Amino acid sequence: MSPNLIRRLINFWPPLLFAGIRVRKIAPDWRDVDVEMRLRWWNRNAAGTHFGGSLFAMTDPFYALMLQHNLGPDYIIWDKASEIDFIAPGRGVVRANFMLPETRISAIRAGAESGGKQLPVFRVDIVDSRGGPVAHVRKTVYVRRKRALEPVEPLDLS
Repeated sequence: MSPNLIRRLINFWPPLLFAGIRVRKIAPDWRDVDVEMRLRWWNRNAAGTHFGGSLFAMTDPFYALMLQHNLGPDYIIWDKASEIDFIAPGRGVVRANFMLPETRISAIRAGAESGGKQLPVFRVDIVDSRGGPVAHVRKTVYVRRKRALEPVEPLDLS
């Protein structure tokens, strides 16, 4: 499936849809993703700013998806840990841009070739419409090359 079709499908995925999170762009090579969230009554907290859980959710699946599409089906990839540091109240439209340089992909692939796990850490900033920081998020992703299946000896039932 094309990144544009996947972007449209992701925008209807309930955890993002119901938080008001929209994927605006997925680059054809899956190395650049833009996400935004507008302030609405359903993603607003008691102080009238963006609910922290929605801010966190807008960063959730993207580095794992980007790595899966860049490394391919021979790798096991999942989110391992996340940490968010709230800097300022989010008002209006907030955005996050996810970048995955080829050098990072190559380093992760090289590290996983030996069969060991890799735990790359990525940082993404959530910014307001003026580019001011709202939150800094650190994502740790688990990456390991799939092990080849061991040949199974047939059972001797005689």
